Amino acid sequence: MTAFASVANRFGLQLTFVLFLSVVVVTLFAALLTAPQRDEVGEFYLGSRTMSPLRNGLAMCGDYLSAATLLGSTGLVALTGYDGLLSLGGTTVAWMAVLSVVAEPLHNAGRFTLGDTLALRLPRAQRPVRLALALCTLAVTTLYLVAQLIGGVALLTQFVGEPNQATRTLCVVVIGTIVVVYAALGGMPGATFIQVVKAVMLVSGVAITAAIVLAHFHWSVAALLSAAERGSGLGHRFLEPGLRYGAGTTSKLDFFSLELALVLGLAALPHVAMRLLAPRSNRVLRTSTVWTTVLVGFVCLAAGVVGLGATAVLGREAIVKIDPKGDAAVLLLAQSLGGGVFTALVSCLAFVTLLAVAVGLTLAAATSLAHDLYGEVIRRGGATQAEELGVARVSAAVIGILAMLLALLPWEISTATLAFLAFAIAASALLPALVYGLFWRRFTAWGALLGLYGGLICSVLLVLFSPVVSSQPTSVYPHADFAWFPLQNPGIVSIPAGFLLGWLGSVLSGRQEGGSYEDFEVRTLIGSGRNGAP
Repeated sequence: MTAFASVANRFGLQLTFVLFLSVVVVTLFAALLTAPQRDEVGEFYLGSRTMSPLRNGLAMCGDYLSAATLLGSTGLVALTGYDGLLSLGGTTVAWMAVLSVVAEPLHNAGRFTLGDTLALRLPRAQRPVRLALALCTLAVTTLYLVAQLIGGVALLTQFVGEPNQATRTLCVVVIGTIVVVYAALGGMPGATFIQVVKAVMLVSGVAITAAIVLAHFHWSVAALLSAAERGSGLGHRFLEPGLRYGAGTTSKLDFFSLELALVLGLAALPHVAMRLLAPRSNRVLRTSTVWTTVLVGFVCLAAGVVGLGATAVLGREAIVKIDPKGDAAVLLLAQSLGGGVFTALVSCLAFVTLLAVAVGLTLAAATSLAHDLYGEVIRRGGATQAEELGVARVSAAVIGILAMLLALLPWEISTATLAFLAFAIAASALLPALVYGLFWRRFTAWGALLGLYGGLICSVLLVLFSPVVSSQPTSVYPHADFAWFPLQNPGIVSIPAGFLLGWLGSVLSGRQEGGSYEDFEVRTLIGSGRNGAP
């Protein structure tokens, strides 16, 4: 048993279990009530397109902010201070990039998936392009989904200590099964309900926790920062650059690589792209994205306060002793400030957070496999809507099982690190194809395929031969050393490589695709051919 488990009283544990069970029952019942009643792919993939901008914004916020933000990023702040705060800043800036660059063109040109957008842009080669997109989507969503399941194990660890293999397996299987049921039966309407509820709970929860932290220090930010310095045991270094990123050239490059992946990867995350396609008009989309940016910024600000509060109240050594990755920081803080009841509430919030994001990821992957791979590549557009929906539900189960198996591997890295790697792969493989497809007249199918496969292979290879997998105590294989790539995040190399390969393939092919780019450009600007006014 850990020190945390020894001080958690029995009432708190029982309350946590009751809250977990209540959340699962209530949200599952609501998801079934809001589930599509007809075999229509549009309703299953995108849900209701009549939601208000605020509800859309809450759903986007709920789809994006994951357990990596609540647990992982808060833990980074608690352990690394200034450098952890910088990583939260990149999360907010990313939404500004989405709002200003890709949101409206993607909304106007898309239908259900990124594959629909590129198929419209490259009609002659849509089958191989859709296949490549489906594989890249599966890689990104599976890795991100594994991060959520590992976050669920981290929640369990805080109450029962380091779980044995049987307990860990049970936890992963139960959470994974719940996610599959939500995605397969509820579709986008059910996922939207969960994500809106999660966003409201998350914004309220982090705001209350941050307020309790500030009240503990008499509403003095200066007092909080001073206490965090003392609690870190590192003095002024805790609030200066370089504790995690900046000790040398390698760590500075690693930080730049991470921020680059965060800012650029968001626009290409498959579950975020589906959210951008859902609003009925550009006006609703713009307002929804502004709401999302404000909400995400507020949550990140409050998470920074909570992370600093954990260091100030508990001390950095106490956090590291219980969880070297830092994922437990927010739960340990809740136990210290509010006892078992407050810990139960924060744990329930973390559970809802990872559950909502996991449902969105599973649905995005299932949609890509059913619509792009099965409906358009295998059946060449001849599948009925009922048939495609059946494949989507089976795909959700397959993806869930795959993620469960991967989550049971002996990962020793934090949920935030896994999430950041998913961002890097999205920015390296999916983003070049999306940007070139929307904005470059000379973009060709060869450029799309070379950019997609090249970006995916480059980013995955760099991760495999990085400190994430070997050479460090927190690596997947800590006792092996084949990390010839020195950075933990490959974005600084793999993102330019993806764009370069997309450009190179287009230039070398020298063949313009069928269809008029002018017609496509008009559609990206005014939304011609979509339901709803721009």
